[in-house]
Amino acid sequence: MLKDVPSFDKLVHELGKLPGIGHKTAQRLAYYVLRSPSEYSSELSEALHSVKASVKECPTCFSYTENEDQCKLCASDSRDDSVLCVVEEPADISRIESSGAFNGRYHVLHGALSPLDGITPSDIRIQPLMDKIQKGINSQGPVIEEVILALDADLEGDTTVLYLAKILSEKGIKSSRIAHGVPIGGDIDYIDNRTLERALENRVQL
Repeated sequence: MLKDVPSFDKLVHELGKLPGIGHKTAQRLAYYVLRSPSEYSSELSEALHSVKASVKECPTCFSYTENEDQCKLCASDSRDDSVLCVVEEPADISRIESSGAFNGRYHVLHGALSPLDGITPSDIRIQPLMDKIQKGINSQGPVIEEVILALDADLEGDTTVLYLAKILSEKGIKSSRIAHGVPIGGDIDYIDNRTLERALENRVQL
């Protein structure tokens, strides 16, 4: 509880809860708020309340939307129903969409498996994914021919990929994972060993 904490310190504390924001950055942001006109604080507060009240999960892909029913991607008739891209977080969809390289459907897990942290399949949106695929198998929904696993290249992402790939294989669904390796414009001298190992594993024939 921060009931008796000075208002400035409380603001720094709350800003510091944001991902990627350390104590010093939180202090800089708090000082920025203090230096800004009073209208900015009101507009920021209104924006925070508005986004919490208006934004909800899409019932189809579990991304975020302000629409009454589906998000705009799920409601679009121009997307390919046969390919499903599975991501960890809603923000990942924006990054993939900005590439312009994918025109299928999405499914957001809202996390990744992490046995050490107690995150099991029931804690993320794995069952709705399986239900979606099963509806296609039973001809009660779009037939999904391939599932692309666009998950992070870390221990949790690898664990989730292995788990999903096994289930999908048992259902006869083709699965693939986005390639990981040396980035465009990257210098091998500065690439870490794990990334270089992935690049060699995912090499392509010329």
